[in-house]
Amino acid sequence: MKNFCIIFLSFVIISLTALGFSGGLATESEGDFGEYLRIHIRADSNDSEAQAVKYKVRDRVVEYLTPVVANCQTKGQATEKMQAVLEEIERVAEKVLKENGFSYGATAIIDEEDFPTRIYGEYVLPAGKYSALILRLGSGRGDNWWCVVYPPLCFVGNQNANIVYKSKIKEIIDKFYD
Repeated sequence: MKNFCIIFLSFVIISLTALGFSGGLATESEGDFGEYLRIHIRADSNDSEAQAVKYKVRDRVVEYLTPVVANCQTKGQATEKMQAVLEEIERVAEKVLKENGFSYGATAIIDEEDFPTRIYGEYVLPAGKYSALILRLGSGRGDNWWCVVYPPLCFVGNQNANIVYKSKIKEIIDKFYD
């Protein structure tokens, strides 16, 4: 019954968002997108090797960033901490690239970017412009991966694994919906 309620509620929220009503969620005109800091990793190309290394970079960068933003109480704090370690994020990515035989580099910036609607478990982030850590691998022209780094909704693991959120992370996320 709980699963049915969650699915039904998700459907209602998505429907209201599609109709232009917020249903309690943020809309771009309300400016509430400012509470989220996303991460966007762009692969060099769509070659299978470039796509595979993108996920290896993702795993290592998310592993690196988790303790950096773990105790942040605001998006501003998370942004400041990530801004301070942009060069280290690039080094982490470049190390993974070199370990896997790629000679192109990585570039990390924090900027505003459009994202589509995304569902993270029971949380729905509507489409819109969000602040994001953008990590470009090489040319950055390949398919990409994105997630939310604050509040932290990203996870490390293979795509077929069940997602299990850490309790500390869930507590931070729940604060946004209370």
